[in-house]
Amino acid sequence: MPNSKSKLLHRLPAWAWLSHYTPVKFKSDVLAALIVVAMLVPQGMAYAMLAGLPPIMGLYASILPMIIYALLGGSSTLSIGPVAIISMMTFATLNPLFEVGSPVYIEAATLLALMVGIISLLLGLFRFGFLIQLISHPVIQSFIIASALLIAFGQLKFLVDLSLKANNIPEFASSLLQYFPLLHVPSLIFGLLSIGLLIYLPKLLKSQAVQSRLGSTDFLVRAVPLILVCLGIAAIVFLDLKLQGIKTVGAIPSGFPPLSFPHWNWELVMTLLPGASMIAMISFVESLSIAQATALQQRSHLNSNQELIALGLANISAGVSSAFPVADAGAKSPMAGVLSSILIIFVSLFFTGFFEDLPLTILAATIIVSIWKLVNFQPFFDAWRYSKADGLAMWITFLGVVLIDISTGLIIGIVSTFVLMLWRISRPHIAVVGLVEGTQHFRNIQRHQVSTSDRVLSLRIDENLTFLNANSFKGYLINEISLNDQLQHVIINCSSISAIDLSALEMLEDLNAELAKLDIRLHFAEVKGPVMDKLQASKLMTHLSGRIYLTHFQAIQDLAPEIFEQHKDYTI
Repeated sequence: MPNSKSKLLHRLPAWAWLSHYTPVKFKSDVLAALIVVAMLVPQGMAYAMLAGLPPIMGLYASILPMIIYALLGGSSTLSIGPVAIISMMTFATLNPLFEVGSPVYIEAATLLALMVGIISLLLGLFRFGFLIQLISHPVIQSFIIASALLIAFGQLKFLVDLSLKANNIPEFASSLLQYFPLLHVPSLIFGLLSIGLLIYLPKLLKSQAVQSRLGSTDFLVRAVPLILVCLGIAAIVFLDLKLQGIKTVGAIPSGFPPLSFPHWNWELVMTLLPGASMIAMISFVESLSIAQATALQQRSHLNSNQELIALGLANISAGVSSAFPVADAGAKSPMAGVLSSILIIFVSLFFTGFFEDLPLTILAATIIVSIWKLVNFQPFFDAWRYSKADGLAMWITFLGVVLIDISTGLIIGIVSTFVLMLWRISRPHIAVVGLVEGTQHFRNIQRHQVSTSDRVLSLRIDENLTFLNANSFKGYLINEISLNDQLQHVIINCSSISAIDLSALEMLEDLNAELAKLDIRLHFAEVKGPVMDKLQASKLMTHLSGRIYLTHFQAIQDLAPEIFEQHKDYTI
C-alpha cells in the first residue's frame, strides 16, 4: 500500500516541488501569501467588476483554481486567478448576449469558464498545445496593448459616474460626448486621488528616507491597494461621502463558493464557443510565456501540454464554483497560492461585509493603474524597423481591437499573420552565389567579392520549395538565364531547402526539360536527406540532364575549372 501511494505522489506534478519543500520555504510562503491576498482581494473584486460580474466572484475565482493549479501545474512559479485581459474578454463575449449583471449573465460566465476549461483540457490531453503557439508574438503583444487601452477607457465610467461604453474607441468617444455634461465631479476627484495614491505612495515607501526609518517596505508597497481600500472605506463611513453621490460596492454575500454545474443547452454552448476558444488561447499563450521564462531561469523542465491540462482543470473548477475564466495571475510558489486561497476563503466567509462601503472608483483606479503600464507603443515601432510584416500585423491587430471589438480584432490579427506569412513564403530570398576566394564557401554576389563563371549559374533559394513559391523561383531563373548567352550549366544550391512538395517537383521537371532544349544542364548541390528522398521518388531523377553533387564546391570544380586557374591553393 505505501508503495502505491508513493507511486501516485510521484505522478502528481506538484511532487516536483513538494519533494524538496522545507519549513524555511513555508515561512517565506506565508509572508508571500499575505502579500498576495493584500493585492488579490481588491484586484480580484475589480477584475470581476471589469467582467460585468458581482465583486465576490473575483474572490471565488481565486480559491479552487489556485489550489487545482498548484497540484497539477507544471510550473513551480505560476499561480492562477482572475486577470484583466481575460476579464475583458469575458465581458466582450457576454455583453452582446445578456444584460450585464443579470442572473443569466452570471450563469453564462460560469458556463464560459467551464467551456474554457474543457477546451484547454482536451487540447492538453490530445497534445495539441502546439496549435495555440502558432499565433505570432507580435499579434499577442499588440492584442494585449490594445485590450489594456480599452480596459483603461472602460473604467473611466466609474471615475466619472457615467454610462460610458468602451467596446471600441469610436463607441467610447461617442458615449463620452453624449454624457459628458452629466459628469459627476466628486467621483472624479475621489478617483483621481485614488490613482495618485496608487502611483506615488509606492514610490514614497521605496524612498531611502522612509526605508531608513522603517527598514524594508516591500510588504507595505505590495499592500498599497489594500491600504487604499481601507482608506476609501473609512472616508465613505466617517465623511459620509455617500451623500455626495459616490457609489459603493454594496451588499456582498458571504460564504464558501456555491458548487454546482452551470445550466446549459447546445444553442448557448455554440454561441459561447468562439469566445471560449479565444479566451482559452490567450490564457494559455500568456501563461506559457511566463512559465517558459521562469523555467529557463530555474533550469527546470516545462511540459506545455501539462500546462494546458492544469489550466483546463483550473478553469473547470472555476466554472463549478461560481467563478469566471482565469489565467496566470503572477509568479510565486504554488504553496503561496494554496495559502492565499485558504486566506481568501476566510475573507469570503467572514469579512465580505467590510467591503460593502468600498467605493467603485477605487476598484476602477486599481484596474487603471495596474493595466496602464501595458500601454506601450514602442514595440510597434521596434517591430516595424525590424520587420515590416510583423509591424504591419501588429498595427492591423491593434486597429482591429480598438476600432471594432476585442474578439474581432484578435481574429483579424491572426488571419493577417498567416496572410503575411504566405506572402513572404511566396516571395523567397533567392541569390546568385559565387565562390569566396581561398575558401570552399559560396556567398551572394551582391554582398561579397566572389569568383563566378559565365558558363555556370549558381542559385540558392533560402526557403522550402512549395506551390507558393515554385513559380517565383522559376521566373527568377528565367530572368537570370536571359542575361547570359554563354550559359551551359545551372546549379541549384539546396542547402537551405528542407522540404519540397509535388508542385515544386513538377516545376523542376518542367524546368529541366525546358533547359535541355536550350542545351543547358540542370544540377543540384548540397541536397538534404528528406529532399533527396523526394527527388529519388520522382520522374526528375530519370530525366535529369545534369548531376547531383555532394557539395557546391565539387560542382564548380567539375563544371567550371577555369575559376581555379588563377588560384592554385584551392583544395577539396
